[in-house]
Amino acid sequence: MNIRTRFAPSPTGFLHVGGARTALYCWLYAKRFGGQFILRVEDTDLERSTPEAVQAILDGMAWLGLNHDEGPFYQTHHFDRYKQVINEMLTVGTAYRCTCSKERLEQLREHQMQNKEKPRYDGCCRDKNLPATDEPFVVRFKNPQTGDVVINDLVLGEVIISNEELDDLIIARSDGTPTYNFTVVVDDMDMRVTHVIRGNDHLNNTPRQINMLRALGVEPPLYAHLPMILGDDGKKLSKRHGAVSVMQYRDDGYLPNALLNYLVRLGWAHGDQEIFTLDEMIQYFDIADVNKAASAFNTEKLLWLNHQYIKQQPVEYVAKHLQWHIEQLGLDVTKGPALTDIIVALRDRCYTLKELAEKAVFCYHAPHTYDQEAYDKHVTPDVIPYVQQFKAKLAELIDWSAPAIHDVLQQVVTDNQIKFPKIAQPVRIAVTGSTNSPSIDVTLALLGKQETIARLDRFINNK
Repeated sequence: MNIRTRFAPSPTGFLHVGGARTALYCWLYAKRFGGQFILRVEDTDLERSTPEAVQAILDGMAWLGLNHDEGPFYQTHHFDRYKQVINEMLTVGTAYRCTCSKERLEQLREHQMQNKEKPRYDGCCRDKNLPATDEPFVVRFKNPQTGDVVINDLVLGEVIISNEELDDLIIARSDGTPTYNFTVVVDDMDMRVTHVIRGNDHLNNTPRQINMLRALGVEPPLYAHLPMILGDDGKKLSKRHGAVSVMQYRDDGYLPNALLNYLVRLGWAHGDQEIFTLDEMIQYFDIADVNKAASAFNTEKLLWLNHQYIKQQPVEYVAKHLQWHIEQLGLDVTKGPALTDIIVALRDRCYTLKELAEKAVFCYHAPHTYDQEAYDKHVTPDVIPYVQQFKAKLAELIDWSAPAIHDVLQQVVTDNQIKFPKIAQPVRIAVTGSTNSPSIDVTLALLGKQETIARLDRFINNK
């Protein structure tokens, strides 16, 4: 079988983490078996779908690196096709026109509720074979009235729904526009989708869609309904849990591959392994191994994982994403040290790229002010001669490297019989503005000889 999966978001908001996990599972499954991953934008909700939301989805997918093989397809571009299929169904009798008024349907629903019956259409127009007239009508699918729909779900196992539980759903509104359940069916048929991987909130739609596909003479795809993602408090993940938009995680300083690694583990495991490369995810992932139970989103675990990625990923990959954060601070990456050098110097201390960028500010300009508390504690009158002596030795240094700088520092310490922090901390304040930086030799190596001496000069003269 040529595997074909699809991710089909509705552009009524940003791409949230639940949608991103669904997209990831679809992408991985297609990649593992050499199939195709399709991106389909289900934008038939004309009142709520916006161009901004479409762009937010595309941006989120691009940032995560979940590139589609086909698409993006937009349902609003296929209205003629949906209309064609509806007319074919009306012709063969698998759909029918319904002229029941809103008032009649409301009365029917109220009556059913009073009798503690499940609200459903009663088939009033099912066998009337009504022709098209000027009278308003909707088109309904003629759902089978007997038998069962058996869903061999790849995650949930066998799910059986009686057709008696299903009514004749509307597939075209009175204005002629198709409904969600119908457009999904036509698209899955036309796009030859073999596996529908989606959230289990769609499970109620599945038996209806299977019946419509069979009415169209098409064998339904295989279905896999994913459990929901819960927040740290055990409740359904929502805005109150913080960053649920994929792009918010970018803004907060997470690496896309770290987020993907975290999402793939929300409901799936491969032994006790925690950290996966993308190639490993593709190699190991199988939808049949997804857990039936809901998974809880743990922000602290994601933060830990992001830290591991910052430390372990190739510095070129980290630098590619760090540049955006540096530029968000209004800094010019061409006016400072190489990003790869900054990362090596700072990565052990930073859990996010945003934090790393903020700690790297000293690399791009001299401190405007000095941390007053640190200054008062470490910069006493007797240390200035040590700083002057250190600066003079640095001016003569040819090998500008951390080990060589450390040797110079140690020489000043030995010559003056002082403790290392006595010189190191004032120098750190001089070049960064505070005592919060990597080891002083690494810090100075990062800044370069000319910039270091200029900052030490300013410090000494300000004293």
